[in-house]
Amino acid sequence: MLLFHDWLGVLHGLPPALLLFIGAVNILYACYSFALAARANRPPSMIVVLVAGNFTWAAACLGLALHFLSSATAWGIAHLCGEALFVASLATLEWRWRADLLTRHPDALA
Repeated sequence: MLLFHDWLGVLHGLPPALLLFIGAVNILYACYSFALAARANRPPSMIVVLVAGNFTWAAACLGLALHFLSSATAWGIAHLCGEALFVASLATLEWRWRADLLTRHPDALA
């Protein structure tokens, strides 16, 4: 996303700056979730932040899809809606399994 934002902007019919922003948000999410996964014990508040962030991002992606509905290509709308669906699914699973996410699974890599 970050390396090919100009090309993807043409393919998606979305502003390259928006694609840079989406890529940056995805990197920030990856850093947060990796830091969370690396902890042996996770405070419940950190799980709530993860779930809230995912639901918020899903809503933002749907809002962007609606905003750019008349100017984006089908690929662009599919990307935004697909990301919204994926992230909302993650949030749903994280919320459902939040008690299990508080500690590292014994079989997980240390």
